[in-house]
Amino acid sequence: MTATDFQAQIVNLNDYINGFAMKYTRNRDNAMDLAQETILRAFLNHEKFRTNTNLKGWLKIMMRNIFINGVRKKSNQMIHCDSDSYRMQVGESDEFTPIDQMMEGQIITEIQALNDDLRKPFEFHLEGYKYKEIAEQLEIPIGTVKSRVFQARKKLAKRVKR
Repeated sequence: MTATDFQAQIVNLNDYINGFAMKYTRNRDNAMDLAQETILRAFLNHEKFRTNTNLKGWLKIMMRNIFINGVRKKSNQMIHCDSDSYRMQVGESDEFTPIDQMMEGQIITEIQALNDDLRKPFEFHLEGYKYKEIAEQLEIPIGTVKSRVFQARKKLAKRVKR
């Protein structure tokens, strides 16, 4: 089959491809992207298609694989969000409201009120140290560090909800 014949057959299946993409994504824009990616891959790999085989099935499997790989890629990405980038994305001002300042003050007060055994590991954790680094710094087992950070979070959550 010539490349032109192959392309013509795929163009004739455009509605089928778009409909099937919609079943996977359930979102019009994402379905269009998935369909375009499938068509592009089909054009680029037309020499791999065997004549007298099911073109719809070939495209369907190709689309499924593209969709699954896309989902895997998205799930493996780390999500990083800090308050500044969040404010920029939602268009909030950089200014803290009085309520924000009160809450921050209350949280700081509650952290300082924790006993030293819980407060020190928790403060290191807040500063971004890894559990292993905290354990080495405080000369305690890593399991103890994890436990104390967890306990500190629980106590703070109870106290701040009051």
